[in-house]
Amino acid sequence: MSKKAEKHGGEERLIQAIQSFWGECRSDAVVLAGGDDCAIVRAVGRGEELLLTTDQILENQHFVRGGHPLGMLGRKALVRSLSDIAAMGGRPLYFLLSLALPQWSIGRALREFMRGMRAAAGEHRLDGFALVGGDVARADLFAANVTVAGAAPRGKALRRSGARPGDRLYVSGRLGGSLLGLKRLPAGKVDMRNRAVRRHCRPTARLDLGAFIREQGATAAIDLSDGLSTDAWRLADASGAALRIDSARIPLFRGATAADALASGEEYELLFTAPPRAKMPARRDGLALTPIGTVESGSGVLLESAGRTTVLEPSGFDHFAGSRTSP
Repeated sequence: MSKKAEKHGGEERLIQAIQSFWGECRSDAVVLAGGDDCAIVRAVGRGEELLLTTDQILENQHFVRGGHPLGMLGRKALVRSLSDIAAMGGRPLYFLLSLALPQWSIGRALREFMRGMRAAAGEHRLDGFALVGGDVARADLFAANVTVAGAAPRGKALRRSGARPGDRLYVSGRLGGSLLGLKRLPAGKVDMRNRAVRRHCRPTARLDLGAFIREQGATAAIDLSDGLSTDAWRLADASGAALRIDSARIPLFRGATAADALASGEEYELLFTAPPRAKMPARRDGLALTPIGTVESGSGVLLESAGRTTVLEPSGFDHFAGSRTSP
């Protein structure tokens, strides 16, 4: 990590403490992971392209102090960027981490955060996934920015712009659970025995699924980070096509409504399209892959419900327009 102070001291010890959580991670792509002004990494293999993504978690925007277990917050900080790699059908290589730290977060809280992040890498079986740099600074509010580099076969990475009329629209998993879990967090002590709370606090990046659907001929994909209704519009706009969604086919998390499923952010499932000839199974490694609609000529997102067709308005998370899913 970069060192902005001229003298070694507390910042240096803090950096060393963060690096210690990743000390055993070694990647053949990394020449120099720390101790200099920049990391040095090798170019990806012949026939591959580099994927780069970044995401952040901000106190009072994505979480409230005392309302989220810090270990789970560390997990989510990493999963948010891993999910972007999954949506492109790629594999993660290494990452950078920058932290803005208020006084309350230094010490035990930071160790809990880093343990959660490290555990997430282990649970996703990211062998050789290495921390190669970043920054730390003191701040009034906590913030974590994670930048992940990944790779995908050249010209094969899934994009949002590939959907074509006649394709089928699929979604993985069941939707609405993250929103239900978020609603239960401000009530007091976090109950990780609750399925919805676990769904919100312990998301999973669908890395294996992303690679699988790419190999099966998927034409476009996006991860559901801001809600089905919002992310469906992004995919439709990028592809220059219309999406028609059958409300009755949306797979629901237990206890969730169709409205919950449309608005629920931080699901990190994959919304993707594929031509009818693509052999998409009903389940993949225990995860449901549900056809929920079709791609048509036109623009926007249409919702069929109870025999009526309406334009589906985005109802998910938007930092600058309010949200049904923000704390």
